[in-house]
Amino acid sequence: MRLLLRLFQGAFRTLMLAVLLLGMVCVFANAWVLWIGHTRVLHHPSQIPPGSVGLVLGTSPRTGKHLNLFFEGRMNTAAKLYHCGALSHLVLSGDNRRADYNEPAAMREALRTRGVPDSALTLDYAGLRTLDSVIRARRIFQIEKPLIITDDFHQPRALFLAWANQIPALGFPSEKVSGRHASKTRLREWASRVLACLDVYLLETQPRFLGKAIPTPTTHAPDAAGTAPSSPTAPSSFPTTPASPPLPSAPSAPSTP
Repeated sequence: MRLLLRLFQGAFRTLMLAVLLLGMVCVFANAWVLWIGHTRVLHHPSQIPPGSVGLVLGTSPRTGKHLNLFFEGRMNTAAKLYHCGALSHLVLSGDNRRADYNEPAAMREALRTRGVPDSALTLDYAGLRTLDSVIRARRIFQIEKPLIITDDFHQPRALFLAWANQIPALGFPSEKVSGRHASKTRLREWASRVLACLDVYLLETQPRFLGKAIPTPTTHAPDAAGTAPSSPTAPSSFPTTPASPPLPSAPSAPSTP
């Protein structure tokens, strides 16, 4: 009986130690990703470099029978930045691994209804994960400094993955979603940030699909008079914020398996 009790106590202590270490890893990974990512987030169109190309990260357009507010927020922000002249082109990167599920096509339709012409849109059907979308934006679509458009809680992870792969990306948060659904999604992001660190530092994960380069147009979007604006005109809905601080140096890019 005493032997069984000692074995149980030893197993319990080992389990508690493992839980503690796992918790520390989770906290450290999240802190690291947030620290790297937050330094490259912009909040006003006037901060966006002229001629920038937007990388819009995909998500499901609907959640059950309802519109996905995260999807709607990303589309609203992308359209606003294009129409005010802050972005010259938009790359819509999302999941299309099944014939009946097509995030890039859904984004194109949503942006069409918001007045963005097809000529300003490039679809990336192989953005299966955030890592795929970010790396493909540089390697396939030849975007030197992509402006990533996604939710505020998602931005640090996307920018961290860009930084780790030596891509000098910037970020612009989409319209914020509140409520119970948003809280659950934000909580899941904690685990996603840990996975991002594993992808970078342990697994050296690369996009599932690559291929030949498809250069993206970088000309300015035309204004109402049909000419390219000299500087973006910010809509009143965007608050004014100071410029972002410089980003720390990135590590060497992971080797391609």
